[in-house]
Amino acid sequence: MRPANESPAATTAPDAARWVLGVDSGGSGLRVALAPADAQDRATTASSREPVRTSATGIDPAHLLAQLLPMARELMAGVGDPELAAVTVGAAGMATLGDGLRAELPAALKRELGVGRLALAGDAVTAYAGALGQRPGAVVAAGTGLIALGTDLDTWHRADGWGHLLGDSGGGAWIGRAGLDAAMRAFDGRRGASPALLALAEKRFGPAGELPGRIYPRTDRPAVLASFAPDVAGCAEEGDPVAAGILRDSARHIAESATAVCPAGGGEVALTGGLFHMGEPLLGPLRTELAEHLPDATVVAAAGDPLHGSLVIAGALAADALRLPREGRLLYVP
Repeated sequence: MRPANESPAATTAPDAARWVLGVDSGGSGLRVALAPADAQDRATTASSREPVRTSATGIDPAHLLAQLLPMARELMAGVGDPELAAVTVGAAGMATLGDGLRAELPAALKRELGVGRLALAGDAVTAYAGALGQRPGAVVAAGTGLIALGTDLDTWHRADGWGHLLGDSGGGAWIGRAGLDAAMRAFDGRRGASPALLALAEKRFGPAGELPGRIYPRTDRPAVLASFAPDVAGCAEEGDPVAAGILRDSARHIAESATAVCPAGGGEVALTGGLFHMGEPLLGPLRTELAEHLPDATVVAAAGDPLHGSLVIAGALAADALRLPREGRLLYVP
């Protein structure tokens, strides 16, 4: 684990019971942030690159606490050991795999950190809060996978986020798989082929005929597929029509998911996640699709990431001002 992003908050005198802690747990590890309750932009952070263990029984509470508590205590010591007003733990898989966290974290965090106000949220919810705060609208969070979440502040509306076998349409793994399909079509001599993508696939993964054996057994198959998405974007930028078509299809899927969750009458739509770092090969067709599907919506820049979103929710809890819908598995406040 490593402290990072030191800020002026580290030398500010603590205001008792007005500090909040945010947590973001995902496939790349665990991140923790400490900030004044009314100034989440003045956070100090720490992180671990070890993902919290997940099994068929769910996310492992003991493993999460074993990483979280030392980082939290280090951050709190850096600002004079303040009392915590609230904590938000955001985690990938919280909705379906978070039963253990919901059962064990409230008592454990009260015992270990003295905090009584706690929210447990899916990573899509913290992505929403990081991007739009507590305003109604819709957020598409896209990286290896893809999920859209919207709210009118009465209820949550979700689209996709069903994983690379059942959905995540338009996400990084989806783009990478479509690119590899076009590569294998070139290898076979079938229609819809891209010789350029075949060359890039063999450069990245080895001989095309060996691709099934290299990809199918991998436990991190979605990430492996997504690793080819930047190659597809690069190919599209260089004028490959098949690659460009894949990104147009991705843009259509993203716009459809945003449309499914956007509140009636439009509102704000924010895009967040690493997929959108691909730039114009994806963003160009996406602007066109969003204008067609959501003509009354306003596309805005995401204000922050899921870790920032966890602080936004914690700050709202501390101020008795949480407006986002409290819906059991998506946003649980015991």
